[in-house]
Amino acid sequence: MPLNVQDKKAIVADVGAQLAGAQTVVLAEYRGIPVEELTKLRASARDQGVYLRVLKNTLARRAAQGTQFEPLADSMVGPLIYGISADPIASAKVLQGFAKTQELLVIKAGLYNGKLLDVAGVKALATIPSRDELLSTLLGVMKAPVSAMARVLGAVAAQKAAGAPAPVAEAAAPLEAAAPAAEAAPAAEPAAEPAAPEANETPAAE
Repeated sequence: MPLNVQDKKAIVADVGAQLAGAQTVVLAEYRGIPVEELTKLRASARDQGVYLRVLKNTLARRAAQGTQFEPLADSMVGPLIYGISADPIASAKVLQGFAKTQELLVIKAGLYNGKLLDVAGVKALATIPSRDELLSTLLGVMKAPVSAMARVLGAVAAQKAAGAPAPVAEAAAPLEAAAPAAEAAPAAEPAAEPAAPEANETPAAE
């Protein structure tokens, strides 16, 4: 059923709102792809936060007019599906990922950060790790030393539970053993005083 004027205006306004907050747009030809496959693609795009829509090119050009995506107008030819994303690489990843398993989806062009992308450029953009992938990698790196420390602390706790003496206690034991020995030793007796002279002894002449 053909679109009336109000429908067209609504579509242009909707797409224009998406473009206003987008960093990347990717165009792909979908000729001959079964409906059920396109449904899977839409679901994947939704999961990745990508606005995916089959559009009449005249309406897409009108929505892109006056935006950074206006240079894509020359590539808006043929039956196209539009991937629009605020994430700089999400739309490229979704469409390029689907194209790997469905040869009927053909990447045509893209635009990122004000720069037009050819097919090779879209594929290169799709290979960049996403923000979530980078965060996951960083979290793994940060967790590595923590895991090692946790294993060491767990081993110490297991030793204590089994009754094994802690290294600090063992080092302190010789000092504690020496203390009673020092207490048991008798104190040295004072030196004997010289005996007083007896009464019948004649004192030495002065």
